[in-house]
Amino acid sequence: MKCQKCGKEDFLPFICPYCRGYFCSEHRLPENHDCPRIELARAPKKETKPIVVQKQKPYEYTITYSPRPPSKIFWFSRREVKHLTLGALLVMGVGLSFIPQILDLSVLTRPEILLSLAIILTFSFLLHEIAHKLSAQRYGLWAEFRLTLIGALLTLLSMLPFPFFKIISPGAVMIAGAITKKKAGKTALAGPLTNITLSTIFTATAIGASSTIYMIAVSGAWINAIIALFNLIPFGIMDGLKVFRWNKAVWALAFTASLVLTIVCYIYIL
Repeated sequence: MKCQKCGKEDFLPFICPYCRGYFCSEHRLPENHDCPRIELARAPKKETKPIVVQKQKPYEYTITYSPRPPSKIFWFSRREVKHLTLGALLVMGVGLSFIPQILDLSVLTRPEILLSLAIILTFSFLLHEIAHKLSAQRYGLWAEFRLTLIGALLTLLSMLPFPFFKIISPGAVMIAGAITKKKAGKTALAGPLTNITLSTIFTATAIGASSTIYMIAVSGAWINAIIALFNLIPFGIMDGLKVFRWNKAVWALAFTASLVLTIVCYIYIL
């Protein structure tokens, strides 16, 4: 989004609390962008706790920014842990309902395989989101996972036996702060890169393994490859678009790796 003062492109612009305009870090203060309501900024303030009221769409809610512990680079707030736990439970539910459809209903007679793959799917999702978070925090940005109402509802609906309706996106890592195109690209790449790494590890584990371990490992590799491939699509809010804008060669390498892993693992599952 462009700064309304200088026209500079900014991925995470600041919103003026008085005129509600979008500005870069240089022009975020009212006096730096000739705010038409600057008299409100200069008016004496009462020593009371401010109340912020935001106009919201029906499916949105206000994101609470937890203060960063001064002695820590990486941290998790209690609110974030609750959201991650609920998100993991939703993903686990999708895994238990969807895995028998993509493999074979006979997997229902092998609860150890079904449960293992559901756990792999859940942890693959969690590690993907945590990788985004830690990468952003490494750059000094505020980053926490939050459930979204639309995403949680779509994930919940994905537990139903619809063969082609499966969306696993109960929430996302929310990031705030001054960020460059390079930092945004690297932060976005961290999630899919984690899944590519996990897919490679599972593929190596399948080599020479027994039939049960082989099925779990190959399926785990395919699950992670699919997560990486889907997120690397360079469109809309997907990770792939941020990576593509930052470095097209890096995006092409990551997308190709995830595509190859997806095809190879799918062939071996069949």
